[in-house]
Amino acid sequence: MTQPISLALPSRPEDADAYEGHYAGLPTVELDVAGERRPGEVAWRLSFWPEKDGLPTDLDSFFQQVATEEVRALVVSWNYDSSSRPIIERLAAEAHRLPALRAIFLGAIPQEENEISWINQSDLTPLLTALPDLERLDVRGGSHLEISQVRHEKLRMFRVESGGLRSGFVRGVASCEFPALEHLELWLGVDEYNGDYAVDDFGPILTGDNLPALRHLGLQDSDRQNDVAVAVATAPIVARLDTLALSMGTLNDEGAEALLSGQPLTHLRRLDLHHHYLTDAMMARLGSALASVDLDLDDQETPDEEDGWMYTAVSE
Repeated sequence: MTQPISLALPSRPEDADAYEGHYAGLPTVELDVAGERRPGEVAWRLSFWPEKDGLPTDLDSFFQQVATEEVRALVVSWNYDSSSRPIIERLAAEAHRLPALRAIFLGAIPQEENEISWINQSDLTPLLTALPDLERLDVRGGSHLEISQVRHEKLRMFRVESGGLRSGFVRGVASCEFPALEHLELWLGVDEYNGDYAVDDFGPILTGDNLPALRHLGLQDSDRQNDVAVAVATAPIVARLDTLALSMGTLNDEGAEALLSGQPLTHLRRLDLHHHYLTDAMMARLGSALASVDLDLDDQETPDEEDGWMYTAVSE
């Protein structure tokens, strides 16, 4: 019996190399080193770089050499001069040849090959529309990233790793209906790298009306993490969550005070606040108030002594 696609994540997913060996519970393999493994036993890494023959030819090779009807996971990367658009268009056009596909990592490019802010994405909507059985979608890079209002019945995990998300994209995600979604994670980023989102853009996410199955919410890596915390502190969806992540950003005592003053959080199994700017005293208060919660307060940072500047874990 085929094992279900894994939703497990590395302990620190901001590590750009975290998916080098495995993705969605499957070992990643290149097209030319798959050996005798069956197509459904691995996550296929497809890399498109200038020294190769171009996107159409490489995808032709994949469809010619692999029994794609068994493929369950793809890990896709490309060079900084390219975009995900032709890849998405081809995968959408060939969706009938990928009936078992359940997981895609779009833009799995480590930092030494391409800074996250340089990764050119495109509209995700055709991919979601063409693959109604997709269960997991991971995206790295926010440049040119788009999504339109769509309903997807089976998507269980949707993650976007970015140094900056545009307001239009965040509003697009918030407008989507994902009745099966259990894990939603957005790395919001900073204004310098196109992160012009506003807290109001999250409105439908925070009410949870379109996300009845959601159990994990991550609104992370924000240079406005305090504002995010204030909004989350009274958000109706929080009462339904098992885990919440407001990590990787510029959270300080102001945002933590909002969390302590808002709705109870003691029902959470885990609250991830790692990479923060909390004082020792506030960390102690949180630990005392949330003694029953797995509270991650690792990576305590200190504002710049000269100008008080605070940085997110991931930006460029």
